[in-house]
Amino acid sequence: MPPHKVKSAEPTDLPKRQHKADAKAAVHPPGKVRPLTRIQREKQDVILEAALDVFSLHGFRGATIDQIAEVAGMSKPNLLYYFPRKEEIHRRLISELLVNWLAPLREMDAKGDPFPEIRSYIRRKLEMARDYPRESRLFANEMLQGAPRIIEMIEIDLKGLVDEKAGVLLAWMDQGKLARADPYHLIFSIWATTQHYADFDVQVRAVLGPNRNGEGRFEDAARYLEQLFLHGLTPRPRV
Repeated sequence: MPPHKVKSAEPTDLPKRQHKADAKAAVHPPGKVRPLTRIQREKQDVILEAALDVFSLHGFRGATIDQIAEVAGMSKPNLLYYFPRKEEIHRRLISELLVNWLAPLREMDAKGDPFPEIRSYIRRKLEMARDYPRESRLFANEMLQGAPRIIEMIEIDLKGLVDEKAGVLLAWMDQGKLARADPYHLIFSIWATTQHYADFDVQVRAVLGPNRNGEGRFEDAARYLEQLFLHGLTPRPRV
């Protein structure tokens, strides 16, 4: 059987074919993503909310698409239509988390008074521990696993922000407005002490007991942490 021959395009066919290609590209431009409909956005929100429950409880490795679909109240095929892989859901959650989680640090104003700025940062972090415990556990689980899915975000975005704010703290120290301290470990200490109230909330409430484990525990924590950090950062008079 003779090999199939592909008919070559005649010169007169080329403009016509190019015109069709250009028309198709105009309707569906390469690389342009069609915006989601309202229903599609709502479906994605339902999935992400369910995934936050599952990931914060079981971690990335322990969570499954079936669990997320069950919590979301939808079939697995329907969920996979919006997010084909578990990794995509997790990365979306972590990316949005980092934006919100780092907002209080971004708002630390180099032109402001250091003590109100640091006090505001401590309180904002405690408010996030109170209002977003699942997000905090999601982030902690990722860190405990070595941050394999967000290491680039940490090494670039997070590091860049911390470098910038460490420079702000150092400038305040150079101006004599704060006692000399390592600005990076100061930031780490604020993270550790405030996030404790999200990641170990069960322990905090159990140890405080029924008389002190209500919503007031966050205000008590705020006052204590303000005293701890701001007293420690108060410049000592020179002898």
